[in-house]
Amino acid sequence: MKQLGFMGGFVFAAVLALASPVLAAGITVGVSWADSTSARWRFDEAAIKSALDSAGASYLGTNAHASDIRQLNDINHLVAAGVDALIVQPQDPVKLETLLASVIRRGIPVISYDRLIETPQILYLSFSNREVGRMQARAILAAQPKGNYAFIKGDPTDPNADFLFDGQIDVLVDALASGDIVNIGDVYTKRWAADVAKRQMQLLLDENDNNIDAVIGSSDLIAGGVIAALAERGLAGRVPVSGQDADPEALNRIALGTQTVSVWKDTRQLGRKAGEFAVLLAEGGTIDDIPDIVRFNGGSRGVEVNSYFLAPTLITRETLDIVIDSGWATRETVCKDVAPGTVAICD
Repeated sequence: MKQLGFMGGFVFAAVLALASPVLAAGITVGVSWADSTSARWRFDEAAIKSALDSAGASYLGTNAHASDIRQLNDINHLVAAGVDALIVQPQDPVKLETLLASVIRRGIPVISYDRLIETPQILYLSFSNREVGRMQARAILAAQPKGNYAFIKGDPTDPNADFLFDGQIDVLVDALASGDIVNIGDVYTKRWAADVAKRQMQLLLDENDNNIDAVIGSSDLIAGGVIAALAERGLAGRVPVSGQDADPEALNRIALGTQTVSVWKDTRQLGRKAGEFAVLLAEGGTIDDIPDIVRFNGGSRGVEVNSYFLAPTLITRETLDIVIDSGWATRETVCKDVAPGTVAICD
C-alpha cells in the first residue's frame, strides 16, 4: 500500500475484510460513506466487500453519519492509512472537491458512488437518476392523471435530488402546462430523512386543507414519512405516493396499498461494479479500460465527467415478484399483514 503523510482529524471505526492471507497486489480500497446506516446502503457495502474479497483486495470503510466535516476527516484518515483507491459516497460533493483533487494528485483514483462529484478525473458510478424520476412520475400520473401534486425532493446538497426532479418534470411538463395537474409545492428533504419528509408533508397538507391528490416522493425513506403524515389525516392508501430504492418497508407498503411505486436500483450490481473498477484503477488501469463509459454533463455546473450508468427497474404491486425472486427481499417481509386475495405474490 502507498504510505502517505496525510493529516487527519476524527478517529473512525474501520472495517477490514480480508479475502485470503495473500492479497492481490496488496490492494486496499477505502470507502467513505456519507451515512451507511440505512438498509439501502448496507446492501451496497456488502456488495463492494464481496467484489473486493473475490479480487483478493481489502476493504477499509468509514461512516460520516451525514456530517460533511466528519467525511473530510474520514477521507484524510483513509489516505493516511495508505489506500490504493477511494470510493466516496459524498455527503456534500462541493465541499469535498478540493480535498479529492489533492487525493488524485497523489495518484489515488477516486470513484464517486451514486452521487455526482463534478470533477473530470473522478469516475461517476450510478443509475440514471433522471430516468428514475421519469419512472416515478409516469407511475403516479397513470394512477392520478389530474389534481394537486406535491413533490417531496431529496437533500438539497445531493445532486440526485435535482436529477430526480428534472426527470419527474420531463414527464409532467405537458400536464402542468395544461393545468391538468397543479404543483402545490416542491420542497427539499434534508438528509432524505423520513421525519423531515413527514414534517414537510404535514405543512403542505395544512397549507392546502388536505387537498392533495398525489405525492411524488423521491425515495422510499421520504415516502415512508409522507405516508405517515397522510395516515394521520386518513389519506394513506387514497393518495398515490412514489419512492425509490426498494427498501423492505416500502415493498411492504406497496403490497398493503399505501405506496404506489418504488424504483429498484439493484445496488448489489452497483457495489460489485464499484469494487471491480476500484481494483482495476488501483492496479494501474484507466477509465478508458472500462467498457460502456459515457460522458455526462448533467450536473449543476455542466462539468463533463466519465460515468457508468446501470438500468433501474419499476416496482409495483404487479411486479413485486421481481424483488422476491431475485433474493432482494423475502416474501414474508413483502407480504406482512397483507389481506389474502389482494396481492397475487402474497397468496
